[in-house]
Amino acid sequence: MQVRLRARSYPVEIGKGIFSRFGKRLSKLRPAVIGMKVAVVTNPRLLKLYGKGLIHNLRAEGFAVTTIVVPDGERSKDLSWVGRIIDKLVAGKFERRSALIALGGGVIGDLTGFAASAYLRGIPYIHVPTTVIAQVDSSVGGKTAVNHAKGKNLIGAFYQPKLVFADVEVLNSLNFRELIGGLAEVIKYGVIADAKLFRFLETDMARILSRDPDAWLYLVSRSCAIKAAVVSADEREGDRRRILNYGHTLGHAIETVTSYRGYTHGEAIAMGMVFAAQLSVAEGLCGTTTAKRQCDLLVKAGLPTTMPGLPHAAVMHAMDRDKKVVAEQVNFVLVDRIGRVRVKTIEKQKIRRALKSFCQSTSS
Repeated sequence: MQVRLRARSYPVEIGKGIFSRFGKRLSKLRPAVIGMKVAVVTNPRLLKLYGKGLIHNLRAEGFAVTTIVVPDGERSKDLSWVGRIIDKLVAGKFERRSALIALGGGVIGDLTGFAASAYLRGIPYIHVPTTVIAQVDSSVGGKTAVNHAKGKNLIGAFYQPKLVFADVEVLNSLNFRELIGGLAEVIKYGVIADAKLFRFLETDMARILSRDPDAWLYLVSRSCAIKAAVVSADEREGDRRRILNYGHTLGHAIETVTSYRGYTHGEAIAMGMVFAAQLSVAEGLCGTTTAKRQCDLLVKAGLPTTMPGLPHAAVMHAMDRDKKVVAEQVNFVLVDRIGRVRVKTIEKQKIRRALKSFCQSTSS
């Protein structure tokens, strides 16, 4: 499929068992898009699982390859690691046609994309996503960022890749918690834009959790198609693109308060979606049946729907620093029905009361 952004358009290619073809695919971008010099940014585990084979394939196609290994985990997504990546590029005399390749999940993709946007005012980068969240969400759309001590993704840029190349078979290397964490983003797509996808998740969860490749090919393809359509219509997070933040306002606050420990990104987003649905009911936008269907599906997927032990005051303080806060109000994504959401401006005081109630109900 194609993310259509005029001169910044790029393909998203998804398949089963296509990983070994990456070197040949990338060679087709030479010399119009990229040059002969590339750097593969990945983490130690992925270097062992996939990186060495990918590097071998790239070298077989004539690429000069530099390897940059970043520690695994959200805590590596900061400016210090952007600096270290750029140090490697400077030492390797990378030029404007030299390319970065992000082999990994959201952390690697965000780091690599942001470093690519900053070095020489922008060099090409390609994303080879290896996690569910990266394949269905973060690799598409051009949002790159690193974290600040006071909040998630506060430092970043919109910078589009030249290619996204996803093989669903690499998801077999994920542990079960990583797999189901990614399902939160897939469920989000069903809620915001596709009732049929939501029903598939409700009825075929056993196939999904057993890692059926055809089920996952459908989930990844459909999720990417939804995001590509949204991004093509709204590249820089205007009214339309904001719907992609469903569940993320509270989810990002939970990640900040817990210092990115204790919950995966998907688990935090799942809790954020439950809160957003409850707030939607309170605002009179949807009925309790809609909120319950979403909650039941999250439970079926094995995701958390409560946030016991988290102080609402600290969570609210983190939400105050959210990028979507404007003039003491929050642009919250709320549900009308499964498959349709809207962005509504909510006063922070109202959110504070709802959050206090949510924390109390989930701690009892």
